[in-house]
Amino acid sequence: MRAKNAPGTQEDRFAAYIQSLAQAAGHLDRHEPLKAYCKGLLLPIERKSVEPMAARLAPDNVRQMHQSMHHLVADAPWEDEILLKRVREEVLPAMIQEASVEAWVIDDTGFPKKGTHSVGVAHQYCGQLGKSDNCQVAVSLSVTTRHSSLPIAWQLYLPQEWAQDRKRRAKAGVPKDIEFQTKPEMALKQIQAAVRQGIPTGLVLADAAYGSDGRLRKGITELGLDYVVGVQSSMSVWKPR
Repeated sequence: MRAKNAPGTQEDRFAAYIQSLAQAAGHLDRHEPLKAYCKGLLLPIERKSVEPMAARLAPDNVRQMHQSMHHLVADAPWEDEILLKRVREEVLPAMIQEASVEAWVIDDTGFPKKGTHSVGVAHQYCGQLGKSDNCQVAVSLSVTTRHSSLPIAWQLYLPQEWAQDRKRRAKAGVPKDIEFQTKPEMALKQIQAAVRQGIPTGLVLADAAYGSDGRLRKGITELGLDYVVGVQSSMSVWKPR
């Protein structure tokens, strides 16, 4: 017999986790669309956009499912920071219970895109493809233990051509207060926020795309953190003192 306070089945725990994320989205009208969208992201389909997900999730009522999920991702005013905070609160304690934090990992992820209208899409390096192509890029900070990893910060990179194009920004709904930042600048702000939030620290790791930025390295040192980062072979170095 299962103890009264023991965890339920995997399905029960997953349902409770998704319900917790839905509550973080705020208004009750967003709960079911967010749960449906999360389920859609887990489907074994090639295109993870709203239309094909709606067709799989509600084959008898595709139009209504499409409208509700599209409203959630395109128009509803929920805060991604609140959602990420809820993820940290749910997942990080379970990770740390199994093993201590060993590293904070700076990285970025590319999402190939066919069109030109999605926010931040441009011809740039895409890690998924291993080359430069039309894509969006998100900068992330992940906390890792020996056994697991969790992104605790995640932000879409806005290329300079987007940041300076007022008409394009307005059409896509980019908030006016978002300005151009380099990826290392974004990463440093994510690290600073994680320190303020009291996230258990670890060795900061990054590849040369970030490690070659002196301001990022200096900022990490000023926070009292150690780092191991890649650098370009052309970078000058000298002994301490």
